[in-house]
Amino acid sequence: MEPLALKLRPKTLDDVLGQEHLIGNGKVIRNLVKNKHLFSMILHGHCGIGKTTIAYAIVNELGSDYVFLNAALNNKRDFDEAIYEANLKGSLIIIMDEFHRLNKDKQDLLLPHLESGLITLIGLTTANPYHSVNPAIRSRCQIFELKPLTDENIKKGLKKATKELEKIKIDDECLDFIIRLAAGDLRYAYNLLEVAYYSSKNFKITLDSIKEISNKPNLVYDKNDDGYYDCISALQKSIRGSDVNASLHYLARLIEAGDLDIIYRRLSVIAYEDIGLANPSIGPKIDACINACERLGLPEARIPLSVVVVEMALSPKSNSAHIALDSAISDIHKGKVGKVPNHLKTSSKDYLYPHNFKGSYVKQQYLPDELVNVKYYIPRETSKFEQSLKSVYDKINEKNRE
Repeated sequence: MEPLALKLRPKTLDDVLGQEHLIGNGKVIRNLVKNKHLFSMILHGHCGIGKTTIAYAIVNELGSDYVFLNAALNNKRDFDEAIYEANLKGSLIIIMDEFHRLNKDKQDLLLPHLESGLITLIGLTTANPYHSVNPAIRSRCQIFELKPLTDENIKKGLKKATKELEKIKIDDECLDFIIRLAAGDLRYAYNLLEVAYYSSKNFKITLDSIKEISNKPNLVYDKNDDGYYDCISALQKSIRGSDVNASLHYLARLIEAGDLDIIYRRLSVIAYEDIGLANPSIGPKIDACINACERLGLPEARIPLSVVVVEMALSPKSNSAHIALDSAISDIHKGKVGKVPNHLKTSSKDYLYPHNFKGSYVKQQYLPDELVNVKYYIPRETSKFEQSLKSVYDKINEKNRE
């Protein structure tokens, strides 16, 4: 009952698919193994691209003693036992999965032994270690990023897998379909092939039999995975750049991942950060869209989201309001504050109430003396609405100069 992905796991670096920049002839990991001198390292990259496989291939080729731990699942006692074993043998390689989930207690336990060389660590993580790993641990490890597998890599793996499934009947069209669904995850491709093999009639795999198992690409992101945040970032940048097709593409990926909350939050930010005064009605529209989505749920929630994202992408853009506020905040951080003018203080009898004057305008000082001529807001003529604000702003400045 051993899964196909485990049966096919390479025993040597020569059998590993992809990652030529690290394990190709003359490359860094290949040379470390060849010279039989390993350093602590962190391998990071997406799921199913060979992190664990490379770790096992390293220890197999070196013939080294090792233990496999999971930073989230194994407790402190397991770590103590690994260190005890290292002391008995003089050294030990620890392969550690979910490395970004290593808590402070376990980090403190490992640090001195990494420093002394008693333990050589191979950390495996889908998260960017520059963001997720303690700097003290990170400084004692070499960090290597694994690249996504190509369709050719996945196809080569599947061709090898079909030799393990002796009775299999499958054509290239079905293999290509599995490759598209796997989206670069070789383990997912193996698992899908294996389920299709054992669930099909007479071991003949067809497009229909694959679709009965899965018809969606493997796009479910781990929230600690860079790809998840890259997709969110790409959505905002596509809307900001007024590319409606790219905006809909990244929205579709996030919808397929099933995370509506992050879509709501990011669209709300975009409404005020990137569109702002150019189309001030977009904020309330997003709130209405969120309410509709919450009532509808998926898959119908995609409909109001499509409407609002198309409008956001094609809307005029203005960041003038939040840039103005950031400039004011910057002055405060620099100590440019000053006292509130006396006539603006609570219950001041010298305050002039604008509504008592023609046009609801009266000339009086509002900024502290130290900032009296500062201009934070720089209006932009991005839409009729912001043009009208600029017109009022210019008139007020003109009266103030009189």
